[in-house]
Amino acid sequence: MPAPRRALIVIDPQQEYFSGLLPIQYPPRDESIQRIGDAIDAAERAGIPVVVVQHTAGDGAPVFNPTTPEFRLHPSLEERDSSAWKHVVKNYSSIFPETGIHDWLRENEIDTIALTGYMTNNCILASAADAEFRGIATEVLDDATGAIDITNDAGSVDARTVHTTLMALLNSNWAAVAPTAAWVEAVEAGSVLAKGNLGESAAMGAAAHA
Repeated sequence: MPAPRRALIVIDPQQEYFSGLLPIQYPPRDESIQRIGDAIDAAERAGIPVVVVQHTAGDGAPVFNPTTPEFRLHPSLEERDSSAWKHVVKNYSSIFPETGIHDWLRENEIDTIALTGYMTNNCILASAADAEFRGIATEVLDDATGAIDITNDAGSVDARTVHTTLMALLNSNWAAVAPTAAWVEAVEAGSVLAKGNLGESAAMGAAAHA
């Protein structure tokens, strides 16, 4: 297979997920932000463009308020912020609506996006599903993302269960899921990440729970 033409997408690596109202619970946020840095290092070595996305909910919002310190990038990224990175601000869970990212990908002949950042249970999931509709191959770096504990009227789920469940779900259809180290190896080799599919996932699931 031809080598993927990749872009690394770093979604919402903002202080809201560290010191704000939505602290990432799993994988540990201090570890996941390090893996994001590792992915950026590998992308820059390989000449892969990096897109950094920030979410805004508007002035006065309780979260993702652009007038607050929590809107800013995590310090480890802010201090290395590169003029070569493409910066985008979004208003929706998916990275695509009203951001121009899809047009930019086409203009740069990019056919594969590697998703990192936050949250697994919102923007990663939404962006991967949206990318399928747009004909864009997706990779997800499972240790460079993160989820939160969730409780609402439909039930209660801890962050580890949320994250691991969604990684299995994504790899069954929408994305090739792998740890950052495996992605870096694929980047250096110019190879495609292995991806599961729904039929095989269903068959293996049935066998595992027989």
